[in-house]
Amino acid sequence: MSNKIPTRPPKLLPTATPRFAIVASEYNPEFVQGLINHTCKELYKIDPNSVVDLFGAPGAFEVPLVVEMAAAQHKCDVIIALGLILQGQTKHAEFIAVSVSHALQQVALKHGLPVIHEVLLVSGEEEARERCLGLELNRGVEAARAAFAMLKVKEKFKSQSSLR
Repeated sequence: MSNKIPTRPPKLLPTATPRFAIVASEYNPEFVQGLINHTCKELYKIDPNSVVDLFGAPGAFEVPLVVEMAAAQHKCDVIIALGLILQGQTKHAEFIAVSVSHALQQVALKHGLPVIHEVLLVSGEEEARERCLGLELNRGVEAARAAFAMLKVKEKFKSQSSLR
């Protein structure tokens, strides 16, 4: 896991209004709300005209289904999936994390839509605080920056296809 978050990308073209859907688990709300807050704050820092729709899912396992429903509406440019899975003494958390990762990738590929995966599997509350509430390694900030980076990639593909 990287100890550095990517630098803030530049704002998109002035004519573009970026539209984001955030799908967030409602389980472990203190930590997930921190991710939501940091993600939104960073999205608006990069582009104050950003439009953000927030959707809740009961837990991390349900996040991919809500992501699929958001993707099927075709109303956003990027979906950001947020959640927190705390590792316990069994393998259950790992099974959930692998399932969520695979399902999110399948939604992205099916719809040709960037899905930023920040459903975190952490070893304990200290790591959760660091990744969700802290400022140095905050994965919400990272998610927002990755979302804009993917918008830039989409822009490049659109401009190349319009030249043909």
